[in-house]
Amino acid sequence: MNNSVLSKEFSTSKDLLDKLYQNSITKIYHEGDIILDENASIRSIPIVMRGMIKVIRTEEDGREILLYYIKAGESCIMSFLGGMHNEKSVVKAEVEEDAEILFLPVDKVSLFIKEYPEWLDYIFRLYHKRFEELLDIINAIAFKKVDERLLNLLYKKSSNSDSKTITVTHEQLANELGTARVVVSRLLKQLEDAGKLKLGRNKITLSEN
Repeated sequence: MNNSVLSKEFSTSKDLLDKLYQNSITKIYHEGDIILDENASIRSIPIVMRGMIKVIRTEEDGREILLYYIKAGESCIMSFLGGMHNEKSVVKAEVEEDAEILFLPVDKVSLFIKEYPEWLDYIFRLYHKRFEELLDIINAIAFKKVDERLLNLLYKKSSNSDSKTITVTHEQLANELGTARVVVSRLLKQLEDAGKLKLGRNKITLSEN
């Protein structure tokens, strides 16, 4: 198990770190696996040790939209809130990159809050980060054109993978943006003609400039 990511998060409390490992189970997932679906009961909180998860919201008409990514050392704040209040999940969590995930039972979350200030601080930091990301999503949907949102999404994926070349389908991008595949394909072609990127088979390479 990759302990370093949590050792950094909870460097001031070895006791909390030990309790996390003692009370959790670890599972390995592959790209495309669903670790939490909408309307599912939340029995444990996922903490990503390695890899990455994307959190998605599905609208009533079936369209999906990407809310945020969960990277190594992070967790899903919506799972925290839903689990603590015994509510069903309102989001779907899908593996973006092969992942190793630590699952902490929900009943331990409240217990750790009472015993460890570092745990509460961790939750507040996650909440703050996700809140800002969700505000960015709202701003993008309300004020930005789809081509700008598409390019920003590609830059984010490139940053997450630390590579200019992104392995992704037009359908996946359309789902994450909450739009139609034909719209994404047309905009990608326009961006390629403008020299912003180069299209390949299920691959997109961003230009250096």
